[in-house]
Amino acid sequence: MLLWPAVTLVGFLVLTALVIAMGTSTTARYERERAAAGAVARRETAPAGVAVEPVGMAQAAA
Repeated sequence: MLLWPAVTLVGFLVLTALVIAMGTSTTARYERERAAAGAVARRETAPAGVAVEPVGMAQAAA
């Protein structure tokens, strides 16, 4: 009598857990790739040997 509602509930919970697990792993991979791409972009845009001063430091030193 209660077999099919129980099977349906268990199936729903299993599929929900699967979707959450897949979303978590995909999000973690996306964040790693985004951080790596940002590090490469920062390395490529910053010229070597150039000191970067915060805004206002050049005026205070003068």
